[in-house]
Amino acid sequence: MDPRTRDVAVTGVGLLSPAGTCPDSTWATLLRGVSVARPDPVLAGLRTDFSCAVPDFAVRALLGHVTARRMDPYSQMAVVAARQAVDDAGLDPARWRGDRVAVVLGVGSNSLHSYEEPFRLLSENRGDRVSPYQVTRSVPNMAAAEVALDLGAHGVNFTTSSACASGATALGTALDLLRAGRCDIALAGGSESARSRMTTTCFGQMRAMSARRADPATASRPFDVERDGFVPGEGAAVMVLERSEDAHRRNAAVRGYLAGYGASADAHHPAAPHPEARGAEAAVLAALEDAGCTARDVDHVNAHATSTPLNDVTEARMLRRLFRHDPPVTANKSVIGHALGAAGAIEALLTVLSLQHRTIPPTANLRRQEPGAELDVVTGAPRTVRMRTALSTSFGFGGQNTALVLRAP
Repeated sequence: MDPRTRDVAVTGVGLLSPAGTCPDSTWATLLRGVSVARPDPVLAGLRTDFSCAVPDFAVRALLGHVTARRMDPYSQMAVVAARQAVDDAGLDPARWRGDRVAVVLGVGSNSLHSYEEPFRLLSENRGDRVSPYQVTRSVPNMAAAEVALDLGAHGVNFTTSSACASGATALGTALDLLRAGRCDIALAGGSESARSRMTTTCFGQMRAMSARRADPATASRPFDVERDGFVPGEGAAVMVLERSEDAHRRNAAVRGYLAGYGASADAHHPAAPHPEARGAEAAVLAALEDAGCTARDVDHVNAHATSTPLNDVTEARMLRRLFRHDPPVTANKSVIGHALGAAGAIEALLTVLSLQHRTIPPTANLRRQEPGAELDVVTGAPRTVRMRTALSTSFGFGGQNTALVLRAP
């Protein structure tokens, strides 16, 4: 059997990121290869007082004041991204079979800032002022639930949580659902808005976030020897996935294909990656096998590359070990920061755009790579490459490893 018959078509994409409020604006910013990190008033006075924030997207105008008010920002962004993706796919929710439409979204920590106001009120003995929307605003499944409510998707609906691999895990899970015939359309991706003082303080105490306060735009520097941690980001990415034969039957414009999914657990440490990245390697090999291809078939890698001291060097050595032909690599977090649970979905979507445009966006702020862990990282300017197959990697605390193989249309 031709392994491509198992591929699932990407027929629509929706994206809100720190680089733009739709896929096209994000792509244009990404091609410039300059970080969008800026001082963040929300984080003023903290060790990391800057972030990559999503630009204003007129949420009340899009969703209505009452609806927007009941949602946390991560749910707001998920709904807007899902609407974009469905519109891009040329689908009309009023005409689809809602019971055959699944929603699978990844969330890492949901929006911890939604708890900060209730904590303040409780500390002041004003619990009666806590919003009645607090529970439904903050529980992690609500992004997927709100998307279903908004679009009339009555099929399988759940949330994946595998730390910073959550969004990629959601896409892989949707791939499995479509192959198993559990749905006909899947709205899959991830959403996260964790620009909170609590989250930033906790990551800062771990020394996982950059403290390069004097020049935030140079703080996120994946694979660079002077990296000192990630830059907090946020965003939402949703893809419309359909079985290839269904997409072709309705003459849908196919942006790319999700071809393979692999996952593993390091079972090594709560936060640190395995020093030899054996779990990450297992996830990549499983994704390649699922896609029916080999390491030599990979033309491009969109790396997890968080700009943390441990992650980048272990990932780089793993990629060097598996891909002896040295395919070009990019690290989107250098420009848009780390959106935690949404990062894998955002980067998979950007990989689809790379394959579609045959262009790899540059990695920002890379001056000198770790000796013995050098890769062909695209820097300075976008690189035009003939690409058929690409890999997107995502790794999270707890040793959660996810890899996705994507193919060009």
